[in-house]
Amino acid sequence: MKLVGIAGTVEDKSYNKILLQFIANHFSNLADIEILSIDDIPMFDQDNDQTESGAIQYLNRKISGADGVIIATPEHNHTITAALKSVIEWLSFKVHPFSNKPVMIVGASYYEQGSSRAQLNLRQILEAPGVNAIVFPGNEFLLANVKEAFDDNGRLKDEKTTAFLQTTLQKFLRFVKVINTMNQTAGGHDDAAGSEDLNSKGKISTTIEGVDMTADDWGEKAAEKVNAVEGNTYVKLDRGILTVDQLNYFLNSMPIELTYADSNNQFIYYNKMSSTKKMLAPRRPGQVGDPLSLVHPKRAIQGVKSVIHALRTGKTDMVKMPVPGNGPDKYIMHFYKAMHDEKGEYVGINEFVLDIMPIIKWYLNKTGQKLAADPNAEVDANTGASSKDDEADNSATDADTSASTHDEPEAEASNGDTDATTGASES
Repeated sequence: MKLVGIAGTVEDKSYNKILLQFIANHFSNLADIEILSIDDIPMFDQDNDQTESGAIQYLNRKISGADGVIIATPEHNHTITAALKSVIEWLSFKVHPFSNKPVMIVGASYYEQGSSRAQLNLRQILEAPGVNAIVFPGNEFLLANVKEAFDDNGRLKDEKTTAFLQTTLQKFLRFVKVINTMNQTAGGHDDAAGSEDLNSKGKISTTIEGVDMTADDWGEKAAEKVNAVEGNTYVKLDRGILTVDQLNYFLNSMPIELTYADSNNQFIYYNKMSSTKKMLAPRRPGQVGDPLSLVHPKRAIQGVKSVIHALRTGKTDMVKMPVPGNGPDKYIMHFYKAMHDEKGEYVGINEFVLDIMPIIKWYLNKTGQKLAADPNAEVDANTGASSKDDEADNSATDADTSASTHDEPEAEASNGDTDATTGASES
């Protein structure tokens, strides 16, 4: 289970930050807990809308993608801090990641009350219209006299306190599972994924306007439109400098097939590879520039949306999927990796495809080992993959996402290596 933790303070030294870090470290066997900082969040000002800023969108994406949230609140004058209040204001103004999200409140304070009044205040705010969080009832964790509570390594000294905290967290995890199951049954997750626009009707900073996306020569026309450099013109990269030709040589020599689908769900690049070698995920130049709706069969659309939405919202950072029809001599894998800019904002998908069987055979040959069947493994008859793969990687995938764009039987028969890509032509 994936949770995020927020300490409601911007103080450099904070016992609530220490408490959250202890929970993340000590109970890592129960849940994957990522601590989020609110240090860069500005004070809420409706007249100066900062919703689209990198800091706020980062929190929006992380909270939206998490199964649940833990908030550790200090107590200032019987209430939560102004910093935490601003965070919640921003996240209930134009974006609403807390809506129907399970939230657990904890808190630490210098005195006997243990942030009890701040926790009550925070509960009221989180349950307000516009925020609509589902706050974990009862089971309050109030850490009093916090200056004496931790040792020099940031661990709680009292074993009974740690045991109570573990019991509370375990109850919260069960609560999260129930709430998210109810949300899914009600269609919440499907509705969210369904909002993915595979027709690329939106506009992002790198959208090239005035060029027909569906044109077979989109690449050439788009390059002309923006006066794109080519040939021996140098491009300054973050870790070097290459000419455009060198970039092409480099990318086309990769031992894996690469595809780039941008955050507007437009298929904008694949590496050319060798013209004499059959591609594992066949693509053709005319599909570069197409919206993703045109490079997938209708039966695969919902699965594609689920994969993209899981990556866009941070539900998972990578989706892994084997191609149906793999056998003893090949095992073709498709990996979908979320890409982010320097601010952490989602900018698209890096999909890479490779046959891992040559790597496995090379390893076995070099080490003198052999593959042996696991009699206890539950194997998927369609892919040969174990059903014990990561839930996060497989939760959003669908067998139909690996189907050919051509629904005709003869097209499928002519191409045994079907594709599972979100940005390639034959999926």
